[in-house]
Amino acid sequence: MSIQDIIQGKKQWRAHVARVDALPQDYQIVYKELQKYLFKVGPVDLAEGNLLSEIVDFFEGGAASGKGVLELIGTDVAAFADDLIKDSRTNADLLQESISGK
Repeated sequence: MSIQDIIQGKKQWRAHVARVDALPQDYQIVYKELQKYLFKVGPVDLAEGNLLSEIVDFFEGGAASGKGVLELIGTDVAAFADDLIKDSRTNADLLQESISGK
């Protein structure tokens, strides 16, 4: 990874954070909880993928239509997060494999 790649990555992350900060407060709270959860147990390829950007896109659309965040995703935020990553290999899967000796 070159210096230019690192700089570009930081620019993209700052732009992403600016989009999150532009969301209504309730959306920001739920997004940050989703982000924490996904960073902890989420997909192994989370950093290379665009899941977080897709969540922001989804939230921006919901906010633009005047819906509250819980109207959009339901009242069980954890179930929503689990549904997003149900077909992905997660950090929890890697841990389980290392424990079982695979």
